[in-house]
Amino acid sequence: MYDDNHLAERTVTQNDIKISANKVNVHYGESHAIKDVDVAIEDKTVTAFIGPSGCGKSTFLRCINRMNDTIDICRVTGDIRIDNEDIYDRKVDPVQLRAKVGMVFQKPNPFPKSIYDNIAYGPRIHGLARSKADMDEIVEKSLRRGAIWDEVKDRLHAPGTGLSGGQQQRLCIARAVATEPEVLLMDEPCSALDPIATSQVEELIDELRKNYSLVIVTHSMQQAARVSQKTAFFHLGTLVEYGDTGQIFTNPTDERTESYITGRIG
Repeated sequence: MYDDNHLAERTVTQNDIKISANKVNVHYGESHAIKDVDVAIEDKTVTAFIGPSGCGKSTFLRCINRMNDTIDICRVTGDIRIDNEDIYDRKVDPVQLRAKVGMVFQKPNPFPKSIYDNIAYGPRIHGLARSKADMDEIVEKSLRRGAIWDEVKDRLHAPGTGLSGGQQQRLCIARAVATEPEVLLMDEPCSALDPIATSQVEELIDELRKNYSLVIVTHSMQQAARVSQKTAFFHLGTLVEYGDTGQIFTNPTDERTESYITGRIG
């Protein structure tokens, strides 16, 4: 189930850390959803967030690109840094941050536009293409990175909503990478997909980690074991345990982690 890179011990330096969180708390009104989370997420790595429903893993994921800003009653405190820059600093534009931190959601959500315009949307907003030829190149490169170019190259002007579920999700991943992000967040990206489409997306995740830091929320422990190098276990809003995926699944240090892994809680 694990390859060698799950179990390899190596020294992590400050240069390896892409995202760091310190004493992060999230409140929805009176509800305390995330409690004092500290974590350092490595670059060019897939990190899986696992835990029972309602444990805070998606809430914490949404802190990393300030998606919680859109919820009026949500309050985030603490410190989250990407490349050691405070992403909650007043000088940081959330729109620019979300170009750097791409997001893929649980249900594929292509825009009601052509396949081409789905990909071109972000680069247009952020002024990444100077000409039609530049945009054509960005669209092709992004669709290749989303492992869907060969399936759609002859129908780029057909609607993205006409694709199958698995193709739509790969289109959404291609759309997320079109703005040249450094971090990709994925919230249950395969939960609406069949096993074949899930396998294709998992292969894509493994390929993408060569260029990005990926953080994936998943209900599937098998998926976390297959795709991630690091795993964080959340329970009742607390980050209980974080470490190498192989170690978390075979030799967890906290009995709550062991109870969840073995199916006694969750």
